[in-house]
Amino acid sequence: MSKRAVVLVSGGLDSATVLAMADRDGYECFGLSVGYGQRHSAELMAAERVCASLGCEQHRTIHIDLAAFGGSALTDESIAVPQAPTEGIPVTYVPARNTVFLSLALAWAEVLEAFDIFVGVNAVDYSGYPDCRPEFISSFESMANLATKAGVEGRKLSIRAPLINLSKAEIIKQGAALGVDYGLTVSCYQATESGAACGVCDSCRLRRAGFVEAGVPDPTEYVTN
Repeated sequence: MSKRAVVLVSGGLDSATVLAMADRDGYECFGLSVGYGQRHSAELMAAERVCASLGCEQHRTIHIDLAAFGGSALTDESIAVPQAPTEGIPVTYVPARNTVFLSLALAWAEVLEAFDIFVGVNAVDYSGYPDCRPEFISSFESMANLATKAGVEGRKLSIRAPLINLSKAEIIKQGAALGVDYGLTVSCYQATESGAACGVCDSCRLRRAGFVEAGVPDPTEYVTN
């Protein structure tokens, strides 16, 4: 049996790069996306395109409703998405999102007998999110090996975050070298249903600056220029 991995695929630039890395490293990739009550479905459609482009063995989308709790500009339309950099943890942080996503990936990994989970979190351009830090990834991995049948039986589960110490430009360069088509991806916090990016949110600013710094043409369709 080839080595299997569950890869969290949001439809954005980072997760597409991680999927390409896992494929390069010889994993049979099972893509997992989550509809969590976010502002738009464009990124989920992008995730389907990315998984098809990079040859996932399977791709599944799980639907949950973090919007029932709100507390984030991404799940509560009464909270505006910031159009300028902010101090501290921004309102686009979704409470417990990565904890929930990794838990879902862990459940599928157990069923698949996959011992690796890939996630595109990044601590350099992480926008202040506490669940994108190395400490969080390390702690979740420790928990996973305590809480699962595989871990108890001595088959170590690994949470792999290969982008965690890379800048956005470094991520783009690596993805471009692996043939990632970034035109398939959607990173914007408030994209249109067709996937056009606003160009002014924090995610758009980081993405646009990354392409400039990497010297790679930006294929993103922006509503504003």
